[in-house]
Formats: sequence, structure tokens, C-alpha cells
Amino acid sequence: MISIFQAIIIGLIQGITELFPISSLGHSVIIPKLLHWNLNQGQPFFLTFLVATHLATAIVLFFFFYKEWVKIFQGLGRSLKNRVIDKTDTYARLGWLLVLGTIPAGILGLIFKDSINKLFASARIAAMLLIVNGLVLFTAEKIRKTANQKQLSSSKTDEQIAKLSFPKSILVGIGQAFALLPGISRSGSSMAGSLFFGLDNYAAARFSFLLATPIIGAAAVLQLPSIFSASERPIRTAILAGAISAAIAAYISVKFLVRYFQTKTLTPFAIYCVLAGIVYTIILTV
Repeated sequence: MISIFQAIIIGLIQGITELFPISSLGHSVIIPKLLHWNLNQGQPFFLTFLVATHLATAIVLFFFFYKEWVKIFQGLGRSLKNRVIDKTDTYARLGWLLVLGTIPAGILGLIFKDSINKLFASARIAAMLLIVNGLVLFTAEKIRKTANQKQLSSSKTDEQIAKLSFPKSILVGIGQAFALLPGISRSGSSMAGSLFFGLDNYAAARFSFLLATPIIGAAAVLQLPSIFSASERPIRTAILAGAISAAIAAYISVKFLVRYFQTKTLTPFAIYCVLAGIVYTIILTV
């Protein structure tokens, strides 16, 4: 079904591409096809495997931003206790922005789950959507440059994010929901939406990473029973190997990207997605 070696490679790819705005699902579908691995990606076992790697990534993100999550939970607690969301309470507002931003992908994922799962078997569709993802990133960068945004210090970033309105957070969440399609990046789409609504690259990346934790974690937890089902027993070692690989890659990726987006832009990732999407489409078509 899937060997330990294949699991490690796909896990590493997932851990990197989940946080880099270049689509983890797209690469998880495309790369095995390019390597001519005999994997039936339309089968439940492959989705179960991907769920495990995503859970590992979510755990890494949670602990990487552990201090921020403690403040967010405390802020949510204050707002519930006082029955009001104070505009000056940065982490209470940030917490509710994350809650609202998570809802669209959760609802759409449940509604279209079966239809979306069928796309995992089509590497060609994933390659074409990768091109679309690149164009979205190009557009987001153009909007950011037109707005002439100034980079804030890291100490002011959470305050900047908390100034987003609740409707805008929902719209960012809707953009994130498009990442249910293999080839569209979750981090890329949520960053693009954040840039469109006025955040700078660093704040958009930070909001994207925080937003990733609940949606990835919730989706993975819902699928946990399948990991421990009798039908998946033959690949549990592979699942573990893939999850560990994804966790290691995710930690290195988020550590790099947090620094990268303090001064750099989405443009290199946009170029990669367009060129890679074109090349992959040609290879998979020939």
C-alpha cells in the first residue's frame, strides 16, 4: 500500500509544503505520480496517511506558537467571562478572529468531503491548480505593493492582526477553504486574503500559521479513528514514519518562514508554483 521509504518522503514533502505557500495536498498527489509509485491515492488509506502527517504538523505549529496560544486562550476566557470582546484586548479579538476564520473551511470540508476526496486521484488537476495558486500569490503581492504597506516590528504584529474586522476574518477563512482542492495552498490563500485586507507579509504569515492549527488539527482529530482501525494496521508503521518526518520538516519550515517573511515576499513562491505547475502538467499529460 505504502512503504516506509515512501511514507518518509511524502511526510517530508507535506511538512514543508503545508507551511510554504505551495500546496501540500497538491505535492502529495503529484510527486508520487512523477516518481511512478504504485499508490492508489483515491483509496481511504492514503487519506488516512495524509491526515496523520497533517496532525503532526498541527502539533508542531501549536507548540511553536505555544506562548501565543496561551494568551489567546486567556483572551477568549476573558471575553466569555465578561460577555464582551474588548477592542483593546488584542488576544481576545485575535482568538475570535481565529474561531471565525476556521468555520468556513470546516463547514465546506464536511459538505464536499466526498467530492474533494475524488480529486486526490488526479495529479493532473492538482498540477493545473498549482498554476492557479501561483497566480493568486502574484496578485496578492501586487495588491500589497500598491497599498505601500510598511513592515511593523514583531512586537506590534499581533496588534495589527487583531485590528482585522470579524467579517474580513471570515472572508480569509473562505479563501483558506479553497485549499481543500489539491494544488491550492492553505497558507498561500490565507496569506493572500490577509494581504488583501491590509496586513503586511509578516503579519499575514503569522495569522496564517495560527489559523492553520485549529483547522488542520480538527480535521485530523475527526479522522483519528480511521488511523487505529483494523484496516489500517498494515501501514501503521508507515503512518508513524510519515508523521515524524512531517513534524521535523514542519518545525524547520516554520522556523525559517517566520524569519523569511519579516523582510521577504511571496513572489518566489508564486514563480515556483506557476513554472512547476506548467512543467508538471506537461509531464503528466505526455
